[in-house]
Amino acid sequence: MGRWNSTSVLGFILMGLTDSAETQLVLSMLFLLIYLITVLGNVGMILIIRLDPQLHTTMYFFLTHLSFLDLSYSSVFTPKALQSLLTSNKSISFLGCFIQMFFLIVFGAAECFLLSSMAYDRYVAICSPLHYPVIMSTRLCHSLVAGSYIIAFMDSTVNAVFISQLHFCKSNVIQHFFCDTSPILALSCSDTFEIEIIIFITAGSTIVLSLITLSGSYVSILSIILKINSIAGKKKAFSTCASHLLGVTIFYSTTIFAYLKPKSSYSLGRDQVASVFYTIVIPMLNPLIYSLRNKEVKGAAVRVLKKREGSGQLKSQ
Repeated sequence: MGRWNSTSVLGFILMGLTDSAETQLVLSMLFLLIYLITVLGNVGMILIIRLDPQLHTTMYFFLTHLSFLDLSYSSVFTPKALQSLLTSNKSISFLGCFIQMFFLIVFGAAECFLLSSMAYDRYVAICSPLHYPVIMSTRLCHSLVAGSYIIAFMDSTVNAVFISQLHFCKSNVIQHFFCDTSPILALSCSDTFEIEIIIFITAGSTIVLSLITLSGSYVSILSIILKINSIAGKKKAFSTCASHLLGVTIFYSTTIFAYLKPKSSYSLGRDQVASVFYTIVIPMLNPLIYSLRNKEVKGAAVRVLKKREGSGQLKSQ
């Protein structure tokens, strides 16, 4: 994955979030708790959707993949972050570092396009309800999801290949808790201007394209909602996309803050706080946002539990 002999650095040291042993212990417990909630929440969401036939719809098809992305996204970083916090081993190999960065971009870009697909789904459901089954066909849904993964993989490959060709002859200490693009570029003794432009174009095009789809969908949705006469009708229409809109706002605000800026503006404190949000906190929040505000998911969870209790009672008889 690049010209490994072009650098005198054999690996990297992940400094983490703090040097204080007491703070590291507190953060390790907090990160472990968040990660457990993330795993249970996203795996639970996937299982509920799979086990309940009433949730075998387009919206929950997208939600299944969103839970998969959040689970995978968090699993790329959290175990290594916990190891760095709990042990003295803060080193990571060149290959391990670039693999981590590669999957950061893959899962992050795929989530951008998936959130756009979900916004388009809500647009069709509210603005063209009679044509919804025809427009949001199984083929289109699978194409949207497959396209999200393929484009994300291509973006990540381009970024990882170009960054891996840099010379790292300065320090090998990454002032972060995982291998992100900004702190890695800050360590290079090469001219990173061209690579920064490439990253800005790939990341920017991903974010801008998905934001155009999101904005267009929600502007159309809002115009339809405003034309509804009854207050109850407006609330019902808005409730169908409120959870998605909240998740989108949290995800994009932290992502744009972290990536759409030059290397020179990298700030250790600000960027680490933003990184904690989009790598660890958001994957935990998404299943909570989409389940706690969704009566269908709550009802499905109750039906699945009752079905399991019923089958257990039959086996015991």
